[in-house]
Amino acid sequence: MADTTSSPDPAEVHTQPATEGEDLPDPGAPDSVTRQMDDQPDHGEESYRGHGRLTDQVAVITGGDSGIGRAVALAFAREGADVVIAYLEGEDEDGRETARLVEEAGRRAVLFPTDLTREENCAALIDRAVAEFGRIDLLTNNAAYQMVQPGGIADITTEQFDRVMKTNLYAMFWLSKMAVPHLRRGSSIINTSSVQASSPSPELLDYATTKAGIANFTRGLAAMLAEDGIRVNAVAPGPIWTPLIPATMPDEKVASFGKQVPLKRAGQPAEVAPAFVYLASAESTYVTGEVLAVTGGQPVTV
Repeated sequence: MADTTSSPDPAEVHTQPATEGEDLPDPGAPDSVTRQMDDQPDHGEESYRGHGRLTDQVAVITGGDSGIGRAVALAFAREGADVVIAYLEGEDEDGRETARLVEEAGRRAVLFPTDLTREENCAALIDRAVAEFGRIDLLTNNAAYQMVQPGGIADITTEQFDRVMKTNLYAMFWLSKMAVPHLRRGSSIINTSSVQASSPSPELLDYATTKAGIANFTRGLAAMLAEDGIRVNAVAPGPIWTPLIPATMPDEKVASFGKQVPLKRAGQPAEVAPAFVYLASAESTYVTGEVLAVTGGQPVTV
């Protein structure tokens, strides 16, 4: 008998979000949250099924309140992990909803609102995770900041450049450095890079620069920690529909968001989270220093 089962059509498993007209305040504002989006992202609430891949592990996820971070927190919890969720102060509504999803999966959620552009706050996050659970098994450096500047370098202020660098690079460096003494053999660090690492948009010059830096940091740290049995990898998402998009892009960019990739649509956070699960799990024990692209067909060649 012929096998009638098949995978869904990747171009149609999710429709293009109704992006036109979406607009949110800058990240950190109380209304810059998922609930305020007319077309809310899919984090896997109804679709993700765990298989015990991360049973009783402890995960720290930055930017864990919304978007990709929420999808990863949900997936990790349904795979059996307890989760420490760090997020930008002011976005408490999203943080509480992510915690609810983690707890609904039967795991512990610890909320940690903070500003990761300050070294002492990164130290406090690691200290809180260790105080709560006694160890860290998975560090996911996912927090990021961007602000589109259509005028390119002329419109990027030093203040913006500094915030992008400190959120995307400094925090990753500080957290990784501080977490390593608490990681055991078999632990993992997973960083969030981007398709922007190899295909930089001129209006995201500063953001793209950090995402290329994350790829290099990942490979260098992976080589450094291999002898300690700690794997370091990165996921490079393409255009993924999250609150960050309508909060940081002009209307015309939001309206066409995601349509440029071969699959002709934006991706959903739920489509990215399984890549993090794979890199965190025992299924990837021979994978380190890798940048795994989830882009709808747009190559990442860093």
